[in-house]
Amino acid sequence: MSSDLVIAIDGPSGVGKSTVAQGVASRLGLPYLETGAMYRALGLEVVERAIDPGDRQAVEALAAGLEMSLDRQPDGSFEIRVQGEPVGSRIYGLRVTGVTSRTSAYPGVRERMRELQRTCASENGGVLEGRDIGTRVVPDTPFKFFLTAAPRVRAQRRWRQLKDAGAEGLDLDEIEREVRTRDERDSSRVDSPLTWDETYRVIDTGELSVAEVIEEIVAVVSARAPAAPEVRPGS
Repeated sequence: MSSDLVIAIDGPSGVGKSTVAQGVASRLGLPYLETGAMYRALGLEVVERAIDPGDRQAVEALAAGLEMSLDRQPDGSFEIRVQGEPVGSRIYGLRVTGVTSRTSAYPGVRERMRELQRTCASENGGVLEGRDIGTRVVPDTPFKFFLTAAPRVRAQRRWRQLKDAGAEGLDLDEIEREVRTRDERDSSRVDSPLTWDETYRVIDTGELSVAEVIEEIVAVVSARAPAAPEVRPGS
């Protein structure tokens, strides 16, 4: 597979970006980068170093000097390392999630992460998913997809995810409010707001299965790529 092929998959939380991006990468034999995990890795450092997440200057200074690397794995994914150590599943803790939601909006943080993401894309190609991949990270790629779904649908997905993880006392209405609040924050931030334009293909995942979304993206890329990629059979 050519390292020139870069596919951008953007969208808000709860639309299935990670699952779809992994499926597309597998079908096309491309590496896959979950850019949100990079912001979480920084959030983990903020927590472990006891930095005030509201102190923009301190967080941006941390981001600028942090040694973060992306090591491609045999399965095509990237292992994130900070100061030489893999972050693993620690980045998915509830406290880290809350901190990341705040710190990821800082311009200095986003610029640092974009630099790493651009380097990764230029050296490896691949499927990158996030919130500003097609608008700020790799705006020149012809393959841009924006996944969307109604807030209620995304809240229901999050509810099921938390319930399957053993969470109790879940309030679907509260989860939906959180989804809408995050949408507003992501869409209104000054640097790299969550958005899309006419260069994107918009896909509503609310009424589609994961397999159907993957198939649509693979079909578009295969038809339009200069050298059509070898499509692997779907699972």
